[in-house]
Amino acid sequence: MHEMSIAVAVVDQVSRAAAEHGVRGVTAVRLDVGELAGVVPAALDFCWDLACEGTALAGAVLSARTVPARARCLPCAVEWAPGLPPDLGCPGCGGGRVELLTGRELQIRGVDWADEPGPGPGPTEEA
Repeated sequence: MHEMSIAVAVVDQVSRAAAEHGVRGVTAVRLDVGELAGVVPAALDFCWDLACEGTALAGAVLSARTVPARARCLPCAVEWAPGLPPDLGCPGCGGGRVELLTGRELQIRGVDWADEPGPGPGPTEEA
């Protein structure tokens, strides 16, 4: 289950940022997860509390936002949602030279520090 390693990596990054800034705790972490990133949201949720245990993130809420996939045909510039499983054949010209614009993200979008009132932008780093 690679969701546990993802949860641990996010906890490690946020814990380091909290320590660097003298923050004692974290109340929430927001992630952007592309629909093609291969992450099962329910499995990530299941792993989250285990990964946070004994860290500055203990009790923090995880909020993962799904980023829809978008593709663009390089020859004709048509854009579309490739879906799951992804259909990477251009609906405009039928070509196969495709660029994925979004959908593979796995990024920390924001962190709510326990020492700050209200949500803040927090660090934005690749997870």
